[in-house]
Amino acid sequence: MKIIHLGKFYPPEYGGIETVTFDLVEGLNQQGVNTDVLCSNKGTETKIDLSNARYRVIRAGTLAVINSTSISIKLISELKQRIHQYDAIHIHLPNPMANLAMWIIKPKCKVYLHWHSDIVKQKHMLKLYAPWLKWLINRADGIIATSAQYANSSKWLSSNMDKVSIIPIGVADKSQLASPLLVQKIRGEYSGKKIILSIGRSAIYKGIIHLIEACKYINDDVVVLIGGPGVESFLPLIQRLGLEYKVKILGAIADQQLPSYYAACDIFCLPSILRSEAYGIVQVEAMSFSKPVISCDIAGSGVSWVNEHDKSGLIVPPSNPLALANAINRLSQDNALRNKMALYARKRFEQELTAEKMVKKTIQMYQESSIAVMQSEVFSFRKAFDTEILNSEQVLATQKAKQHSN
Repeated sequence: MKIIHLGKFYPPEYGGIETVTFDLVEGLNQQGVNTDVLCSNKGTETKIDLSNARYRVIRAGTLAVINSTSISIKLISELKQRIHQYDAIHIHLPNPMANLAMWIIKPKCKVYLHWHSDIVKQKHMLKLYAPWLKWLINRADGIIATSAQYANSSKWLSSNMDKVSIIPIGVADKSQLASPLLVQKIRGEYSGKKIILSIGRSAIYKGIIHLIEACKYINDDVVVLIGGPGVESFLPLIQRLGLEYKVKILGAIADQQLPSYYAACDIFCLPSILRSEAYGIVQVEAMSFSKPVISCDIAGSGVSWVNEHDKSGLIVPPSNPLALANAINRLSQDNALRNKMALYARKRFEQELTAEKMVKKTIQMYQESSIAVMQSEVFSFRKAFDTEILNSEQVLATQKAKQHSN
C-alpha cells in the first residue's frame, strides 16, 4: 500500500498538526508502509525534499496565507499529477485548500481524514466552506478523531461515527535527548525556585494572558517560563503588572533545546481556554518527560482526556487566573503529590500516548478499511449474481409456463 499525506505545512515549519504528521509519516515508513507528503511551501517555489532517503516531501508553492489557509494553485496541480501513484490519500484537517483540491480532482483512491479540529474561529468562512466539507466527509472511507470527547462534541463527526476511528495523538519519546549541561544551566539560573513551563503560540485561545495574570497570586519561590513563537508580545503586560521576576519570556525554543526545558521544569502548564485546543500535544510531550500537567477543563475538547485530573495532573476552570495560581501553588509545595503525578504521567504516556501506538492503530485502520471495502465489493458481486440467477430462474419458469399452456 502506498499513501500520500496531504497537510498544510510540514516540519521544519512549526505547529501541532505538523508535528503529528511528521511522527505519523516517519513511523509509517519505518513500518514498511510507503508514505509521501504533499503540503504547501511558505514561498512561491515548489520544492521536493527526500527525507531520510525514505520518502518524498513535495512542498507546493503558495501565493498567500489567508485566515491560516494557504492559497496554493500548485498544490492542486501537484496532487492531480501524482495521485495515480498512490492507493490512498490521508488528509489532515482543517485544510480548506486540500478540500478544494479533492473536489476538483475527485481521485478514485481511498480517502482518509485526520480530524485534528473543527473550524472554530473563522465562522464566516465556514458558511461558504461547509458544503465542500460535507462532500469530503461523505467521500471519506475513514475518519480519525483524536479523542472520543472531541468526536462526540463535533457536529461534523457525531453524525458520522460509523466512519470514525479514535486514535489518540502520540509523540516520539525524546526524554533521552535532554542535554545534562543545558538542564543544569536552566535549573541553576532559577536556583531555589520551582520551574513552571508553558509552551504555545500567542493565539488568544492558548490562554497565556491568564497564566501571566495568575502569577500575581503564585508563591515567590515559583518562576514561570513561557516559550513559543510570538510570545514576546506579552512582555508589555508582564512589565505593566510588575511580574518580571516571576515570568520569563523565552520566545521560540529551538527543537534541539526543547527536551532540556521539559527535563528542567517541575510542572508543565497548558492554560488554553477554548475548544480550538482540541488535544494539547505539548501535554503529551511533557508527560513523556515525567512532568505533572496543569490544564483547563475545556468543554468538548480532548485536553481533559489527555491530562487526567488528580492522576497525571490538575484540571482547573478555563479563564480563571486564581484557579491556575492555586493549582500551581498546590503542586509546587507538595513534593510527594508532584512526584506521584509525575510517575503516573509517564506511565500514561507509555501505555497510550506514544507515536508507536498511534502508528500501529493507523495501520490497523488502513487494513480494516481495505477489508471492509473488499467485503462490500464481494457482497455487491454476490447480490448482483444472486439477482441474475433469480432473474434467469424466473425467465425459465415463464417459458415453461407458456410451453405448458400451449
